[in-house]
Amino acid sequence: MTGNLVLPSRLAQRTLYAAVWRQLSALSAFSDDGDLHVVIETPRGSRAKLDYNPKLKTFTLSKSLLAGLTYPYDWGFLPRTKGQDGDPLDVMVLHDAATFPGLVLTCKIIGVLQVEQRSNGKKAERNDRIFAVPCGSHAEKDFSDVRELTSAMREELEKFFVEPMNWKTSS
Repeated sequence: MTGNLVLPSRLAQRTLYAAVWRQLSALSAFSDDGDLHVVIETPRGSRAKLDYNPKLKTFTLSKSLLAGLTYPYDWGFLPRTKGQDGDPLDVMVLHDAATFPGLVLTCKIIGVLQVEQRSNGKKAERNDRIFAVPCGSHAEKDFSDVRELTSAMREELEKFFVEPMNWKTSS
């Protein structure tokens, strides 16, 4: 196979990003069936926390996770929603398929982790995490409640959400 690598022009890139932004900003949080439309920001296995930046109309690096810590499942958000923290509602999509930032998955909710968070000495605010599974997933389609998850899946979630909060930093 032979071919030339053609890089899109700046105008083509801006046009593509604008099209993606129009689609994401117009996307409803819910399907006609009442399921969720989850926009993936950070795929499973990543150490880099990505955020969708509407001003730049692309995904940007928010932060890097601590060494040895990765996202056990896909992390995303519900478009056109807003939590107490001012950001779209967070969703962790539990499944074993490879995805990428910007992919929209239709999912069903199986649980919610209620979280209160403080940042920069501010008053505690709710920042819940929704747990969902893709509607079209063969492996996870039968889950309807987080209590039905395998012990391995529950352990992964606990390590991701609980253990880092117990780590001490030196001053």
